[in-house]
Amino acid sequence: MTVGRGNLEYSDIYRRASEDPVGFWAEAARAIDWFVKPRLVYDEQKGWFSDGILNTCHNCLDRHVDAGRGDAVALTYDSPVTGALRSFTYSQLLYETGRVAAMLAALGVTKGDRVVIFMPMIPETAFAMLACARLGAIHSVVFGGFAAPELAKRIDDAKPKLILTASCGIEGTRAIAYKPLVDEAVALSLQGIQHVVLLQRDRLAADLDHAHDIDWQELRSRTAGEPQPACAPVGATDPLYILYTSGTTGTPKGVVRENGGNAVALSWSLANVYGIGPGDAFWAASDVGWVVGHSYIVYGPLLVGGTAILFEGKPVGTPDAGTFWRTIVRNKAKAFFTAPTAIRAIRKEDPEAKFLKDIGTGDCRVIFLGGERADPATIAWLERASGLPVIDHWWQTELGWPAIASCFAIGDLRCKPGSAGHAVPGYEFAILDDYGSPVDDGENGNVVIRAPLPPGAFRTLWNNPAGFAKNFASFPGFYETGDSGYRDDAGFLHIMGRTDDVINVAGHRLSTGQMEEIVARLPDVAECALVGAKDPVKGMVPVAFVTTRRGSADDGIISKLAIDAVRAELGAVAALKTVYVVDQLPKTRSGKILRNLLRRIVDQEPFTLPPTIDDADIPQAIALRVNGA
Repeated sequence: MTVGRGNLEYSDIYRRASEDPVGFWAEAARAIDWFVKPRLVYDEQKGWFSDGILNTCHNCLDRHVDAGRGDAVALTYDSPVTGALRSFTYSQLLYETGRVAAMLAALGVTKGDRVVIFMPMIPETAFAMLACARLGAIHSVVFGGFAAPELAKRIDDAKPKLILTASCGIEGTRAIAYKPLVDEAVALSLQGIQHVVLLQRDRLAADLDHAHDIDWQELRSRTAGEPQPACAPVGATDPLYILYTSGTTGTPKGVVRENGGNAVALSWSLANVYGIGPGDAFWAASDVGWVVGHSYIVYGPLLVGGTAILFEGKPVGTPDAGTFWRTIVRNKAKAFFTAPTAIRAIRKEDPEAKFLKDIGTGDCRVIFLGGERADPATIAWLERASGLPVIDHWWQTELGWPAIASCFAIGDLRCKPGSAGHAVPGYEFAILDDYGSPVDDGENGNVVIRAPLPPGAFRTLWNNPAGFAKNFASFPGFYETGDSGYRDDAGFLHIMGRTDDVINVAGHRLSTGQMEEIVARLPDVAECALVGAKDPVKGMVPVAFVTTRRGSADDGIISKLAIDAVRAELGAVAALKTVYVVDQLPKTRSGKILRNLLRRIVDQEPFTLPPTIDDADIPQAIALRVNGA
């Protein structure tokens, strides 16, 4: 890793953010256009900038056009799976957003209404998100890889006025029909849906066979004469969107992102962490269904007047392991953000980095990795192959923007393999034991962040204030991240894994408890334990252990039924492919299943038997089964 100019600038900024957070964030808020400037920067009950009034769409589009930058490129759509490459200037993006806003307004969508967006990585998805922001409506984007039951849960919780969708999404070389998933989700949902607006793509057309179905293009034509709706003034603490993330039960958590704090935090982080400003292209190779897509594909780059890159494809197979590098060069990306899983997939296909050497990285100055722990070997390979600084950093859906990083733009390139870096200005971390006492440097503990969280972080869960409060209940005065880790003697923070049952599969947070519930519902399954196993490409994958009822089907059939059941309810993103049928599960004498022991067995790590184990012979039998003996 190349070492930066030093950390004096970072240290000064961090100190100011820590000692005077009100002054620090008041200064950062000047980067935003306010209809009414906030006088109250922070209030314990009301949050950040609570008396300020603004509009996020205005800050992303209108103000740049008004400032004479309407001809600058705002959004580039690069789709190697369809061969499409289109760019939209700020003026064009404003027009397209206005047309979708007119469509929504014609269907009665107003400030505070919810709109579920179940769409692929296409420009219309960005238009829809920005159009909701323009009207003051609250969007909830649902990742297209989810199955109908998961979509139905989100519909029931958000209670949207309507759903926006498309005829299909494209995953690699396959087209995935969205309309049957939406139809099933609406049928499963307890919430009545007034309208489903569907965009027909060039492939896999959908039938509009329900009374609530509306063709996107027909609606657009019908509202073509309507004026572009003005930007609705919204309070800084009014919700911009709801984004659902896996909880420790089968019920998804609706993280609420507020307009004001989100705009301030994203503007600050683009400039100071990633080094992106007006005219700079930034590519986050994620999906708009995840927090990265919200923060750094749609909103962040537009807030600072940069160019957002919307990519529809995969790191390999569309068409090969060089597609990321072509996208970076073709679109003049100044900084690049992806998940370690993607780099591991590329390395597996192209271990000598021949594509990267042939294509190069163009104008790119830095590569960021996030969404899961970046293993040192992957970082080292990418640094050698690209010749660029590779920065691992850490954050969560709940936080909305990076909390641990090497702040590239302010001269802090101190990096250590296995660490996500230092606390980003605005965040104060502590490592505590289970009783709330600080642990020594190098000792593993609970990773927590001192309250209040900075602007942009969540302040509630949709319809679930009690669930939100639990995040602060275990360690009063601190937000419990749910991760374990340690701080080393040089101040680097190391995130080692989850303390709950949520695992990270290729950057997607999935609940093992939820998958266990699905498998346990099968008639032949007596008990199920599901753990996250290490995987060289995805980081982690789920592995299930089941015991069966007397007289049940053979092991192969049960394994297939379990895999099919999880896929049907959660979608392919769950990635359950390994199910071991065993005689008994290892338990304590009190009946608790020893999941950590199972995790060590599947990872082929040494394990010791706890003194509380009920039957010491069971783990060895399972180990023989896992190892094929």
